Amino acid sequence: MPVLAASRKLNLNVQYAVCGEDDNNAAGTLPTTSQFRFWVRASLAGGGDITIRLAAEDDCRAINLRYRGIDRATNVLSFSYAASPRVEGDLLLCPVVVATEALEQGKALEAHYAHLVLHGVLHLQGWDHQEEASASAMEKREREILGKLGYDDPYA
Repeated sequence: MPVLAASRKLNLNVQYAVCGEDDNNAAGTLPTTSQFRFWVRASLAGGGDITIRLAAEDDCRAINLRYRGIDRATNVLSFSYAASPRVEGDLLLCPVVVATEALEQGKALEAHYAHLVLHGVLHLQGWDHQEEASASAMEKREREILGKLGYDDPYA
């Protein structure tokens, strides 16, 4: 049993790099570490070592340009270092973009964060949406997980 237990273990590090150390969530608009842990666990098939970093828009833009060649901030970026047997990777979230999208799309901010986190975790596990078939499969999986968590279909 120790091997199974170790393979399910989640080491999660959440970094709030958008505000000062003393007020990293003073406005109460950013998810808590507990929320992130809940969403990651719901979408992670096994164990993993994952860092989630919430960063300023300029930082997210620079990283998106460097790694994807796109000169704008995006909602979530996934960096996978290993998908098996344990997931190892980083997620970068841009709270400004996430909040703007949620408002524009008429979604609850919490639900949008939940969707983006599980979307990123699925990427860390090897899911992608480059082709229509894989995109459909990934969206179906996202709907299943979000439904189990009580969130609405993000694609409706």
